Amino acid sequence: MLRISCQERPDLAAQAQFYGFDFYRIDNEMYWDERAFYQFTLKQIEHDLEDPSNELAQMCESLVEKIVTDEQLLRRFCIPEPFWDLIADSWHHRDMSLYGRFDFSYNGKASAKLLEYNADTPTSLYEAAFFQWQWLEQQVDRGVLPRNADQFNCIQERLIAAFARLPRSHPWHFAYCADSIEDKGTVMYLQDCAYQAGLATALLPIEDLGVDALGQLTDLEDQPVQGLFKLYPWEQLFSDDFAAHLNTTHTRFIEPPWKAVLSNKAILPLLWQHFPNHPNLLPAYFAGEEQADLGEAFVSKPVFGREGSNVTWFHPQKGRIHQGGSYGSEGFITQALAPLPQFGNDHTLCGVWLVDNQACGLTIREDESPITKDTARFVPHIIV
Repeated sequence: MLRISCQERPDLAAQAQFYGFDFYRIDNEMYWDERAFYQFTLKQIEHDLEDPSNELAQMCESLVEKIVTDEQLLRRFCIPEPFWDLIADSWHHRDMSLYGRFDFSYNGKASAKLLEYNADTPTSLYEAAFFQWQWLEQQVDRGVLPRNADQFNCIQERLIAAFARLPRSHPWHFAYCADSIEDKGTVMYLQDCAYQAGLATALLPIEDLGVDALGQLTDLEDQPVQGLFKLYPWEQLFSDDFAAHLNTTHTRFIEPPWKAVLSNKAILPLLWQHFPNHPNLLPAYFAGEEQADLGEAFVSKPVFGREGSNVTWFHPQKGRIHQGGSYGSEGFITQALAPLPQFGNDHTLCGVWLVDNQACGLTIREDESPITKDTARFVPHIIV
């Protein structure tokens, strides 16, 4: 695993505009960063990241049945009681899950350690699946990268194949938060993949969803929304104005309700409890239940935290780092510390994409802090 400096394409801005990458810079700060790339061997990808991700995906799904049938666990996972049956029914019907992302601490040598599972609304998808592949092809054609350079990236093909299995008897709506250009770009990309799979689609802000007199979700034309991809977390949906209609609507959701039990940090202590000493897991416990194998260096994470919010990082020699935010009222888990590898001033996070529960691509983010935040930069990768 090498970090190699290179020249940014002179026409990067034009490329981003041409391909609709409107958030390659965010708030006038660099987000997409091609001044360097990460180089892996095929063995590192297949043995250290792809195979463990496939195994971890199976381990996570093996716990869903236990969680959805255990009231005590559902409470520990902070699932509101009115939605327990909704989640259990979704699981027992095996409602299709489209995608997710495992985030790892991995240095190219030791076993990759799972930090969290972004199982519901992971972003950085468009840039991972499409734009970094365009970067690879162009840099090979321009002689910047060797002809044998490859990439861990079949995300788009897998997405199109997964969408092709959905029913075509009705349109599929794709909803995003209106105030986020990144969310809109991600959802538009997924809508395009669904279109390539032969589905009729419609795009709208989630704020524009309505509810008719029968409690069914509707679009701006007052037509029923029978299938909905939503880039909107289940834990927020359970508490907002639509919550009262979730148990009556006939809408089929992606991600499905059962992903709510995998999309929060409570899955980490449960994984460690059921698969102790697994080489890709870290000791993890609900706050107040920590045991000696946690060690002296650890991270405290809110059950519903995102993008590093309300995370506290502690090392007995390196000190304490805390990231503020609006999460935490739901409780915390404590996880043993696996420091991110550091290249210069940058701490590097490896994210492995799952589509249809199979590993199929890689996201790399860099942050100057050991806690990866929403301002972390995306850096492309190659396999040689």
